Amino acid sequence: MARSVLGSLILGYRPLWGRGRSLCGIELCISEADSNIAVDAAHLLRTLQEIWEPQSPPLLLAPQTRQLLCDLLEHAPPETPWIEVPDDWLGDSSVYQRVLEAQRRGLKLVWRGDVGRLPDASLARCFDNSLLSVPPQAAIQALKASPGASPILAGQMYEGIASRALMEHCLDEQQAHALIGWPTEDVLYSLRLQTPQPSHTVIYRLMKAIEAEQSLEAFEDILSEDPLLAYRFMTYTNSAALGLRTGVDSLRRGLVMMGYGSLLRWLSTQLPHASTEINLRPMREALVLRAKLSEQLIDAGVGIELRREVYLCALFSQIDDILGESLDSILHRIPLSERVFEAAAQGIGPYAPILQMARALEDCDAAVVRQLCEDHAMVLEDVNRTVLRVLAAQTMVRTLSSSSSS
Repeated sequence: MARSVLGSLILGYRPLWGRGRSLCGIELCISEADSNIAVDAAHLLRTLQEIWEPQSPPLLLAPQTRQLLCDLLEHAPPETPWIEVPDDWLGDSSVYQRVLEAQRRGLKLVWRGDVGRLPDASLARCFDNSLLSVPPQAAIQALKASPGASPILAGQMYEGIASRALMEHCLDEQQAHALIGWPTEDVLYSLRLQTPQPSHTVIYRLMKAIEAEQSLEAFEDILSEDPLLAYRFMTYTNSAALGLRTGVDSLRRGLVMMGYGSLLRWLSTQLPHASTEINLRPMREALVLRAKLSEQLIDAGVGIELRREVYLCALFSQIDDILGESLDSILHRIPLSERVFEAAAQGIGPYAPILQMARALEDCDAAVVRQLCEDHAMVLEDVNRTVLRVLAAQTMVRTLSSSSSS
């Protein structure tokens, strides 16, 4: 049996966050699983086309080796997703020539480099957009610049933005297209004097779903979209105030035991204090994506209850950043299984490899992905297929579109 192309490579991903602070695309990092075995670029592109749906988030393909980039540029048809080209690879004549040829064939290319060292006009014409890093001096200049003098270019994508101020300057003032990565630490620091609250949008959607008498599955799905709301719900259902006789160790059990009338009344008490801070949305959506991926990475034969347990494990795996206290203390307040606590708080137990894999995929860390597959008998092809299916199923508010060239 012929080996699938998904068994010959290692994938990773980074979300693109748009001006509305929602997902607007995916950067798909592609590495060779074995440097001695070439990836069939044409087969890879066909596989992506089969899995990706018209409503899936737009893709930015980021090959991690020059050879893989050259193969993609050589075989890609015009309707291929954007392909990322690092600036320091353009000194290689084979890469440069293929970029010129690809541009003539109508491929959409993205130049990746430093905002202070943009390509000259003749080379810039080859690219539809750019993915720019902002060194410290340029960041200072941007934040001090008078209107019209900022080095941040409208319509482009940026990465490595470490401060809330620069993020808002890029997205809100300069109308950047998207950011890869999010200044989580600085956003949380800027909100340190406020009590963390669940999302107003998610609470309101759940209340409307209850009023519309939607299904239990719909209630659980919406509740699962906010780690803080899910955690607060579980602490409430396990509190003396509710007076349940048995511990609630899952969202579904809590929904059944609480009853929809009581749930609606509880949500009504949460809504007035709920958060409308849009800069928290990427953090929340990233954790939900991690949870969805973790839930699907577990063996196919595992039942729904254990899958939802893995989901909660990943959903709560970074809630300590939001609440500002140790994960150990946070998780001990609710009767989660020992498996969840061990994986999230201690990095051990049967769920730990799943959570570690999900984080390695977020970090585009091919070495860790490879090692986890070897150590825990994970099949690389299955991991990659799961990644693509989960990412393809994500919804978005905006779509990537061609912008002005670099």
